[in-house]
Amino acid sequence: MQALKLPAARGWQWLVLGYALFRRQPALIGLMAMSYWMVLLVLNALPLIGPIAAILLTPGLSAGVMSACRHLDRGLPVTMSLFLQPLKENPRTQVGLGAFYLCYTVLAMALTNLVDGGGLWQAFVSGTPLDRQALEEGRLFQAIMALALFMLPAIVVYWYAPVLVAWHRLSLVKALFFSLVACLRNWPAFLVYGLGLLGVGILLPGLVVGLLGTLFPGAASFFTSLVTLPLLMVLAPTMFASFYVSYREVFVMPEHISEHA
Repeated sequence: MQALKLPAARGWQWLVLGYALFRRQPALIGLMAMSYWMVLLVLNALPLIGPIAAILLTPGLSAGVMSACRHLDRGLPVTMSLFLQPLKENPRTQVGLGAFYLCYTVLAMALTNLVDGGGLWQAFVSGTPLDRQALEEGRLFQAIMALALFMLPAIVVYWYAPVLVAWHRLSLVKALFFSLVACLRNWPAFLVYGLGLLGVGILLPGLVVGLLGTLFPGAASFFTSLVTLPLLMVLAPTMFASFYVSYREVFVMPEHISEHA
């Protein structure tokens, strides 16, 4: 297995090609993405064990949506059975990836104690509302920024790991290693990709909603819903499709090794 080094401009193309792939079967890919988010929302609503189960199952569920994108790209039948296929075929390693991410997240949250004295950690552990004074003083914002910084290494090593486990049957350690190598080799493309998501998913919709809210102050909530809901229905499945496109372009397998279907 080899991770290619792509030019920075490919990051934007991942979004463009992801959207093109989504458009080939928008209803089914959209249903897959919606199912992914609904399962996680339901699990997170359960007390105590629910949020933990959600994190443990996230790698397998995300690989299921990606499998649908890959089947669509290859002209193969796309069915809802693909959604749970990675968890059925390789549950131990997929859950192991979730456990790795869970442990790292807890560690990163604990480290934010050094920034805000434990406010964000307490909200994370007990579910209590965020401290208003910490919010007003800016300590909470600093803790959130620190958390994002602490989580960056985990995101990098985890990014491709679910599909490498699902499609190439790599061990947990090997999947994390190859994901790390691929992301580091292509950090300019990922930077452009992230900026593209920021622009398309947040800045541009915010600009449109703000402009419409200024022109029609009494209908601000209506315009927010009018823009946000359709955007989510398109952006969420497009993101999954773009994840797949980036994998397809970055990873090259030796000819004598075939990927699992």
